[in-house]
Amino acid sequence: MRWFGRQNDSVSLKYIRQVPGVRGVISSLYGKMPGEVWSIEEIRALKTEVESAGLILAGIESVNVHESIKLGFPERDQYIDNFITTLANLGKEGINLVCYNFMPVFDWVRTDLAKRRDDGSVAMSYDQSVLDSLDPVGIAELMNSQSGGYSLAGWEPARMAKMGEIFALYKNMDDEKMFENLRYFIERIMPVCAQYHINMAIHPDDPAWSVFGLPRIVTNREKLLRLIALSDNVHHGVLVCTGSLGTNPDNDIPAIIRSLRGRIHFAHIRNVRHTAPGRFEESAHFSGDGSLDMFAIMKALYDTGFQGPIRPDHGRTIWDEDCMPGYGLYDRALGAAYLLGLWEAIERMK
Repeated sequence: MRWFGRQNDSVSLKYIRQVPGVRGVISSLYGKMPGEVWSIEEIRALKTEVESAGLILAGIESVNVHESIKLGFPERDQYIDNFITTLANLGKEGINLVCYNFMPVFDWVRTDLAKRRDDGSVAMSYDQSVLDSLDPVGIAELMNSQSGGYSLAGWEPARMAKMGEIFALYKNMDDEKMFENLRYFIERIMPVCAQYHINMAIHPDDPAWSVFGLPRIVTNREKLLRLIALSDNVHHGVLVCTGSLGTNPDNDIPAIIRSLRGRIHFAHIRNVRHTAPGRFEESAHFSGDGSLDMFAIMKALYDTGFQGPIRPDHGRTIWDEDCMPGYGLYDRALGAAYLLGLWEAIERMK
């Protein structure tokens, strides 16, 4: 399960340890700004805290990529050097999985963080018509107003204070330019990844289409295959997030998984329910509550020999839990149990 640290998360490591089958967490140094170097001492302290609770630190989500790297600005080399130093420090501490994204400005976008569903639960949702009525500053204000007082990953107040300024930097950026900037980044970091056996897993864009006209280069099978072709180094890979890819009903997720055999290093498994074109809400994990075939997704992972971490992703808020939107304990624990049940059933089908 993802854990946001003692200072940010309503869920303790003690409680995560009690979820059957959950052996570790994915975490990060959430106080770090994009471009800052992570010291060995900071990494070691995080790892020690997790291990002291009887869990493993299965990977990092995320080491954030500075906007200058995405934009291809002259100062990008310094920020890439810092990123490389962080990777080396993680490798020295035995951490061999890093999630990152190459989404401009926004890591992820929703238009309602507390939509009341028919079953009485609360979930995050997206409505393109609502987004079309806002500007980048407006969506930042909306997200902050619905955060419940929690610091949302990717929507930190210090970053949101510069939202208009950051957005303006992308005025002349398109998909091709951004893809070439990703190519440059991948070529620079692969040597240190090979040295320390660090699997880099890029997160798909969320939602899987352009937001406010910004570039989107990780949205579907074609773009994922083009991305993988950037390097034949096996450490260059992807994170399959079924919720992000699943925002577009045209994405055949089991087929995407099968096409990426051997290059999927991490999986976020969750469900979404499509309610209209450009509208979806996050649902319980099991297939019947959403629009995705979770059995087919898990079987595709199994059939392709996937061996990386799987975590339940965004859950509903249920049973009156007070928690960060999408990251309560109860529904994610139910999701973990469901996914483990699917995996065991698939194994026994051999």
